[in-house]
Amino acid sequence: MQEKKMYPWIVVGMLWFVALLNYLDRQMLSTMKPSMMMDIAELTKAENFGRLMAVFLWIYAFMSPVSGIIADRLNRKWLIVGSLFVWSGVTLAMGYAQTFDQLYVLRAIMGVSEAFYIPAGLSLIADYHEGKTRSLAIGIHTTGIYLGQAFGGFGATIASSFSWQSTFHFFGLVGIAYSLVLVFFLKEKKTYTIDTTQKSSIGNELSMAYKGLGMLFGNIAFWVLLFYFSAPSFPGWAVKNWLPTLFSDTLHLDMSQAGPLATITTALSSFVGVLIGGVISDRWVQKNLKGRIYTGVVGLAFTIPALFLLGYGNGFALILLGGVFFGLGFGMFDVNNMPILCQFVSPRYRATGYGLMNLAGISAGAVITDFLGKSADAGNMRQDFAMLSVVVVIAIVLQLVMLKPRTINKTED
Repeated sequence: MQEKKMYPWIVVGMLWFVALLNYLDRQMLSTMKPSMMMDIAELTKAENFGRLMAVFLWIYAFMSPVSGIIADRLNRKWLIVGSLFVWSGVTLAMGYAQTFDQLYVLRAIMGVSEAFYIPAGLSLIADYHEGKTRSLAIGIHTTGIYLGQAFGGFGATIASSFSWQSTFHFFGLVGIAYSLVLVFFLKEKKTYTIDTTQKSSIGNELSMAYKGLGMLFGNIAFWVLLFYFSAPSFPGWAVKNWLPTLFSDTLHLDMSQAGPLATITTALSSFVGVLIGGVISDRWVQKNLKGRIYTGVVGLAFTIPALFLLGYGNGFALILLGGVFFGLGFGMFDVNNMPILCQFVSPRYRATGYGLMNLAGISAGAVITDFLGKSADAGNMRQDFAMLSVVVVIAIVLQLVMLKPRTINKTED
């Protein structure tokens, strides 16, 4: 089955549902705050809610390079299966939480377990799609992320009909069941060999990890990619974690309405963005080696007016348009991160590289999530949203000037 032409696309389909659960399980907490704070009083303070969201991001960020190093050395199938099983178990357990401290610990454990998925999943897809379909394949996979984000917006709606505890229980059980399906159908595919002649030991593994990090940090293009990935993460994570609150406060909507509206607006436009960006990138790079880079720049350019509309727009139509523009542009940017990395880094170090990019990007997300929690309490969230466009402009300029790929697909260092 693995040798058949359709199997690479079957892999994308299987991992698409994992990506959906990955973001759904983390995102629905952001809209269930009103239901949960009736039982957990500490959540009434925005700063505490910001801490709850930020602890996931900090741990997820620092675990990402570790998970990438492990994914480059071990069987990615089992990392993906194990990651899904554990974070789904945590989601199930969150339905039993009774205190803020319990939620805090469970959110931290979710950060560890979810960190093992994205570097392994994206590098596996990149290995199955080495030709002209790489961006499209990753784009289709990424639509699962955005649909998960959108469905997460219905957390408040489901919780208002049933309970927030039942919502966590249901999606936790779904993930646990699906992890068992992957055991039988997901296959590994390494496009390079791992030296198994040396005796495995902690010292040897650390030596190989150090070598991989040296190869990455010795590449100036990788430093540019780190900044290019992290700068848009400031507005990206601000939108993911705080846009429902901004919609609720600005448009004077109940969170059960604002949550789905905010997440669906950005997620569905991002869904379109990753598909458009994937197709354009795969075609453009055949004619110009910077085609993927140019596609990402076009996407980031869309987010600049979007942030001003979200920050200073008056009325439902302008704010909604800001959400659509942001989702479309961010999707075009997001879908090309791994394909661009593949132009500068060999398959042997791609999961590690993407893990480091996650560290940079999500650390930025953790900073802005915590900052906007305090900003919301002070009443400054809208103008702070608009100011995030400055870092996007810097990322665009740096990317255009510094990134000069020599190949569509780098093979070995």
